[in-house]
Amino acid sequence: MNMHTVVVGSSGTSPEEVIAVARDGARIELHQEALEALRTARRFIDDLAAKPDPVYGVSTGFGALAVRHIGPDLRAQLQRNIVRSHAAGMGPRVEREVVRALMFLRLKTLASGRTGVRPEVAQAMADLLNAGITPVVHEYGSLGCSGDLAPLSHCALTLMGEGEAEGPDGVLRPTGELLAEHGLTPVELREKEGLALLNGTDGMLGMLLMACADLARLFTSADISAALSLEALLGTDRVLAPELHAIRPHPGQAASAANMLKVLAGSGLTGHHQDDAPRVQDAYSVRCAPQVAGAGRDTLAHARTVAERELASAVDNPVVLPDGRVESNGNFHGAPVAYVLDFLAVAAADLASIAERRTDRLLDKNRSHGLPPFLAHDAGVDSGLMIAQYTQAALVSELKRLAVPASVDSIPSSAMQEDHVSMGWSAARKLRTAVDGLARVIAVEVYAATRAIELRSGTAGLVPGAAAQAVVAALRKTGAEGPGGDRYLAPDLAATEGFVRSGALVAAAESATGPLA
Repeated sequence: MNMHTVVVGSSGTSPEEVIAVARDGARIELHQEALEALRTARRFIDDLAAKPDPVYGVSTGFGALAVRHIGPDLRAQLQRNIVRSHAAGMGPRVEREVVRALMFLRLKTLASGRTGVRPEVAQAMADLLNAGITPVVHEYGSLGCSGDLAPLSHCALTLMGEGEAEGPDGVLRPTGELLAEHGLTPVELREKEGLALLNGTDGMLGMLLMACADLARLFTSADISAALSLEALLGTDRVLAPELHAIRPHPGQAASAANMLKVLAGSGLTGHHQDDAPRVQDAYSVRCAPQVAGAGRDTLAHARTVAERELASAVDNPVVLPDGRVESNGNFHGAPVAYVLDFLAVAAADLASIAERRTDRLLDKNRSHGLPPFLAHDAGVDSGLMIAQYTQAALVSELKRLAVPASVDSIPSSAMQEDHVSMGWSAARKLRTAVDGLARVIAVEVYAATRAIELRSGTAGLVPGAAAQAVVAALRKTGAEGPGGDRYLAPDLAATEGFVRSGALVAAAESATGPLA
């Protein structure tokens, strides 16, 4: 476990800090400035609670039930009840890293001093994360408005000492036992606090931040795999010249082309042609690789901008303003986050689609410019990588289905009070699946391209570039074997997937190229 400490103030956090807490187990401390902001906002809530006028979330019911005024004697019960009733998720548990990101982002908003909770509530959330206790959060229950209600409610339930949670050992146990074991006391919620723990875009934002980090590595990996395929197909690197991309100045396109050019530096394979028959142009899947991957990079840049804005936000309803006013708002609506989650799923699907087309070209003897059918050792006796491409095609088909946007599929709830919702949680869940699928698709292309390059290397005068040689050598060390007769292929593909996911592919290429974008 990483013992790096993240200090939470009142002005937000960074993507790197969210990932450090979610994935690496970083510890959390609340800055004194955040504690003071919490105390100040709480005084405003306490003042309002003492007045006879109804204030939403403080002395009223919630959603369609906000018309009822709740007396002081029932307000603690009101806050407990909203957590219990909203902890209504169903389906499989979501991943530990998602729950940790969800809790940390909620803590970030609590620390802003805009929610009106007591400092003790924020500290209890930090303590829960530091103890490695992970609430049970289910796949289904959020419509992305008002925020990720059911997922956040399951986390709040754990703060109250109820339900089940996972300990640092990964074992599910009653929450009360886990809290006691770690010297933690269940929180007794007061006015506004139950509502403040539930009303945010934290789940979808956490998944967006992790997807952005994963996709950044995968876009670089895709540039490498595209370059390896171009090299294996004896394609031309002239289309990657910087001056060609400067006249269409999309920054992602330029970055992808530059990456590919670095990977192909010194290659003796590019620009050769089978039987001296010149090719005027390579196929789109090869020639247009920077344009497609670059568009994805620009999409990722936009998604990061949205994520950074959301990280700087205090999402709750109602909110406590600096002048003491407590105002209702619609900032919990997840549309800004949901749109980019869907947009990234589109980019992932298209990047996978073009990668699969290059793999298919490597395996087709009519289009591979001299490579054996399916890269088989003895075609007919051996099937080579035929079914590896089937698997890749199945993944691409799934990715296309996952690219259908969730954010356009609003469904009304709460007796038509919440009559338009973002479905951002659903967009985030399918994006996580899409990111996994993209990693596997790129892995199949890398596996095919490295085999093809090794087959080319046996031809006199055709020497691959230094980056290709470094990638091949590093991949073979994982146990993913090179050319030869048919064998049990799934372990090789799994090893290549790990090679891509871990960043080892990028590291191997960069050992020859220097840093890639």
